[in-house]
Amino acid sequence: MRRVTTQKIAKPKGAKSATSKGRTSLEVGRRVLAIEARAVQAMVQRLDGAFSTAVDLLYQCKGKVVVSGMGKSGLIGQKIAATMASTGTPSFFLHPAEGLHGDLGMLARGDVLIAISNSGETQEILQLLPFMERMGIHVVAIVGRMGSTLAKTSDVALDVSVAEEACPMGLAPTASTTATLAMGDALAVALLEKRGFKEHDFAQFHPGGTLGRRLLVKVRDVMHVGAELPQVKETVSASVALLEMSAKKLGMTTVVNRAGALVGIITDGDLRRFIQQGGDFSKGTAGSLASRHPKLIGPDDLAAKAVEMMERYSITTLVVGDSVKRIVGVVHLHDLLKHGIV
Repeated sequence: MRRVTTQKIAKPKGAKSATSKGRTSLEVGRRVLAIEARAVQAMVQRLDGAFSTAVDLLYQCKGKVVVSGMGKSGLIGQKIAATMASTGTPSFFLHPAEGLHGDLGMLARGDVLIAISNSGETQEILQLLPFMERMGIHVVAIVGRMGSTLAKTSDVALDVSVAEEACPMGLAPTASTTATLAMGDALAVALLEKRGFKEHDFAQFHPGGTLGRRLLVKVRDVMHVGAELPQVKETVSASVALLEMSAKKLGMTTVVNRAGALVGIITDGDLRRFIQQGGDFSKGTAGSLASRHPKLIGPDDLAAKAVEMMERYSITTLVVGDSVKRIVGVVHLHDLLKHGIV
């Protein structure tokens, strides 16, 4: 990727390095981040029992968690719903205006509604409330004004008010949407921990991509077995071991005793060292070349663990052994690369 520095970028004719108020873009960026950071930090200080009540309502939900909001609040709501759905809380987003025109049929008794409105007076949201009451659907409000209609009529209200927006005109939702997003993440993670949600559960909802492969693929899924497994007895000549390594194309071979138990492995590095020391392939044996006590991994270990071991010991292959250390396969770094584990 070509790297471009600011010194190499020519400014358009007449361009100014500062904003209309005399601040540079860097200063504006830092100001925005500072304001939004303060908004989130302020919520940490005032988080109270209402949050625990909201988590309990969502945890006890027998149906689905439905998130709704208009405009920018709706966009944040979509992310909150997606985060919850991917972390063990069945959830979806309902556009309030569409809900008022037929989509309320998507809701059922036993659901819980998360209603998002910075003002707490968004009409499309408030018009949903009578239906929620008739259906016995609990409402968790995420609001910027605790004295608002939405806050007063919901089962529990979470305060995401901010001292100021990052927008210099105080018009564009900036700090307030960041605060709302952070509150949604706090709810999702609290629910995740309350459910005992683990890495394997997370992987079930993310089967595609690198994340899913790292959390689901096991060593047995990528290892070489049977005829592909390089193996020689310790009594054979070094030349035979070299031929086995060449035939199986893994840059190594396992070495076993007469009972078939693992004695060690021979790698390309072992061969180089043997030659440097003046070794004679016609006289040396596989047992004399083998490196003893090779690194082992189990077939049911995650393939990601194999990557971690290879990185830790600076090796490219691992012998796969069962509970009594019998050889069941070999896994190579190239196999892990091919399956997208690395």
